[in-house]
Amino acid sequence: MVIYVIDVRAAYLQAAREATALIGSPAIAEAWAAESALPGMSVGALASHLARSVLQVEWFLDGPVTGTEPVSAVDYYARLVGTRVPDSPLNIGVRARSNETAATGPAAVADEARAALDRLRERLGDEPADRRVAVLHRPGEEMLLDDYLQTRCVELAVHIEDLGLSACIPVQAPPAATAIAVELLVAAARARHGDHEVLQALSRRERDDNDALRVV
Repeated sequence: MVIYVIDVRAAYLQAAREATALIGSPAIAEAWAAESALPGMSVGALASHLARSVLQVEWFLDGPVTGTEPVSAVDYYARLVGTRVPDSPLNIGVRARSNETAATGPAAVADEARAALDRLRERLGDEPADRRVAVLHRPGEEMLLDDYLQTRCVELAVHIEDLGLSACIPVQAPPAATAIAVELLVAAARARHGDHEVLQALSRRERDDNDALRVV
């Protein structure tokens, strides 16, 4: 299953610019220690989780690449386990990494994200189409850069709105990143549940016993 997108790098950079502006806003800094729209995460932790969708791209580009068979963007999400369980290893890890980043404070997180984005604007234009990156939190896994950027479009599109709601800021991700996110998540739902289950979720919700469109 292949996801077809138009200029994923441009879409990613546009969404990342929106995210870094939101992270650096005074309203987010003022609410840093407050509870966010996501239970169990402070506004600062959520902002830091969002920032990591910028920071990690640079970290992954700098990671070791061994040439193993790359994982697709669809499989990256289709294989996730424990997304809906607050105390799953997946969610515990997300909160721990987010809290660690948030501990540096709102100014430091915003500055680091902006600086990383500035470097990525130059760097992504120079990377070849077959560039791979190491998925550092999944040792041994690699992805094509553009596939990984699709997954970051999902994170940016979802959490820009989450963070805005946490500080009463009406904001949504740019349309291009949102379109990539929708296409990828529907493809992951198809891979996880099958086309019949997804069809029912789209057209006969009363028969959707598996909540087939919920991926993350």
